[in-house]
Amino acid sequence: MIRTPAIGLALFVLMGGAAFAETFEVRMLNKSEEDGERMVFEPAFVRASAGDTIRFLATDKGHNAEVNKGMLPQGAEAFSGRIGEDFEVTLDVEGVYGVICKPHYAMGMVMTIAVGDVDIPADFLEGRVPPKAMERFTAQLENL
Repeated sequence: MIRTPAIGLALFVLMGGAAFAETFEVRMLNKSEEDGERMVFEPAFVRASAGDTIRFLATDKGHNAEVNKGMLPQGAEAFSGRIGEDFEVTLDVEGVYGVICKPHYAMGMVMTIAVGDVDIPADFLEGRVPPKAMERFTAQLENL
């Protein structure tokens, strides 16, 4: 009789992290419903915890979501969704992720995901970043 509750408790403890993981939905849009900006992820900034899932919704067609080369934490795996398709990724490594829509990167279609209580990496905005994307990344990083 003690065996059944003990097994149940063990399963609860093992699955406890999964039970508390969140899923954040991010819409890929031609035009923001909030401020009228064009080519946006909404929301443009997400603070998540390790194990949380980000679900990118192809609300408007012609967009994708992928981590920008050089803008992911050490040890994290790069991700890339297909153009015009919903896509989701579970982020297990703490750090700051820079996400772009490849077709609209030069137009500033970017977002930032902070996983855990983290600071901005010193080299996060290094490399070639289009001016509009740099402007939006800089504004998003103010959330940290």
